[in-house]
Amino acid sequence: MDFLPIFLNIKDKACLIVGGGEVAARKAMLLLQAGAQVSVVAPELNRALNKYVASSKISHNAECFQPGHLHNIALVIAATNDRIINQQVSEAAQQRQIPVNVVDSPELCTFIMPSIVDRSPLIIAVSSGGQSPVLARLLRAQLETIIPVAYARIATIAGKFRQHVKQHFTHTEKRRIFWEKILQGPFTEMVLAGKDKTAQDYLLQSLQQEKDELLQGEVYLVGAGPGDPDLLTFRAMRLMQQADVVVYDRLVSTAILSMVRRDATRIYAGKERNCHTLEQESINQLLVRLAQEGKRVLRLKGGDPFIFGRGGEEIETLAEHHIPFQVVPGITAASGVAAYSGIPLTHRDYAQSCIFVTGHLKNNTIDLDWQHLARPNQTIVIYMGLLGLPVLCQQLIVHGLPISTPTAIIQQGTTQKQKIVTGTLQTLPNLAAAANLTPPTLIIVGEVVKLHKKLAWFEPVS
Repeated sequence: MDFLPIFLNIKDKACLIVGGGEVAARKAMLLLQAGAQVSVVAPELNRALNKYVASSKISHNAECFQPGHLHNIALVIAATNDRIINQQVSEAAQQRQIPVNVVDSPELCTFIMPSIVDRSPLIIAVSSGGQSPVLARLLRAQLETIIPVAYARIATIAGKFRQHVKQHFTHTEKRRIFWEKILQGPFTEMVLAGKDKTAQDYLLQSLQQEKDELLQGEVYLVGAGPGDPDLLTFRAMRLMQQADVVVYDRLVSTAILSMVRRDATRIYAGKERNCHTLEQESINQLLVRLAQEGKRVLRLKGGDPFIFGRGGEEIETLAEHHIPFQVVPGITAASGVAAYSGIPLTHRDYAQSCIFVTGHLKNNTIDLDWQHLARPNQTIVIYMGLLGLPVLCQQLIVHGLPISTPTAIIQQGTTQKQKIVTGTLQTLPNLAAAANLTPPTLIIVGEVVKLHKKLAWFEPVS
């Protein structure tokens, strides 16, 4: 995060704009909307700014900028077309620790101006950190179309009842759950339909019916997919935003974890080879304990929780303790990584079946049904097989697959760090070692790998 997004209260505060042109006029209008006392320093003003002066909305110093103009100023915006002046304003403001924005020069700013969706008191700000203002404006335009103006009234009514709700519930968790239920239910629909009085009556009635006690906790077993945040399901996103605690695995990407509700407690339960932060039984009991405390617990797993994710073991324990739970499937690594690699897992010309196996070594051996795996016209997808790759390839050859069988190994598939190494059962172990691959990886064995170069479409940033 290059900039910390904050909202400043500048109501009745003295704010300065340096510049007298069209851009300065737009900034003046924005500051006036926020309730600031605006003064402008510029030898001349354009027509719009002159109107503001004539109506006593702003004050004007008809002179060139001097550092003394910053006396008792809370915020300053430099909006001239002279870079030297803009830099002088920036340096003078920073010396006095006054927040300063220089239009179109993020390197001279201590704060930047976002694109704004105004549904006051609800304000939504979108920024590209000064890298692409047009992109921020386009995103703002999209938000304008999907956020009804009535959301301003929803926020206002909620604000009127905020203190009532706070007094009614002693538990902050119960308070939050109540508001989530209200704002996602009939109350919002009533306001959108223009029935504000009915909505307020409904809110008050709902509040009176709610007891000041914590509800029983619940566990959400959610598949986070193979890495790309865009592959999350809508349901996963909804539960990620309402959970009180998230217990997450090593394979959950940072980008996905950042989409969890920011004030949720985070507990890392990752497992690496020979290094388990928490043993599986400890994880199972942790989920039970948190739910018994009334928490809504998000158990977030890479891929799909029911495919080599031990999700079945976890919900067995929950069921034994009568803990409510939901299971949200995720796109498993086999499907997601293969698709992003341009390798279809089945194809009428190459493979009429597909099998998923784990290549995790135990005591330096891999105990698989090699005879069943080494069959023609079948795709083999191997999870967790990087360390055992030489053994895997050797055993498949020993049990009948040709040494020329196309084989691929993909590192961090679906992400911008995706790396693909292709070869044959004979050559892939050496090629993978030379490429210095690191987990997580997925191995695909079968004739479908031939299609990789022809069908590859995903181009991660190198």
